Amino acid sequence: MLAEKEIKKGQTDYSAIASSPSFQNLIRQKKKFLLPMSIFFLVFYFTLPIMTSYSTILNTNAVGGISWAWIFAFSQFVMTWMLCILYSRKAIKFDQIADHVITQSEKEKTK
Repeated sequence: MLAEKEIKKGQTDYSAIASSPSFQNLIRQKKKFLLPMSIFFLVFYFTLPIMTSYSTILNTNAVGGISWAWIFAFSQFVMTWMLCILYSRKAIKFDQIADHVITQSEKEKTK
């Protein structure tokens, strides 16, 4: 029977990677970015149906015959595009950190 720490050639020790400081740093950075962005998205998204259901604030005209509800609805599309662009840029940094974790794990495996 193989010891738990002994890994066959060509296999990856995922528990060692998950417990490594560089991987923990990656997870911490992702949570630090994703949690606030997710909360912001959900609050911004659900504000429109809540405001239109329980108040008449968004029914007033903003520009000509266009009400604030239409402007707010359009801003949700803009907000979604902006968050996608922001995440795409941030994901490049996450990928670089992940590559570092992989190379670090491979170096430790060859020792």
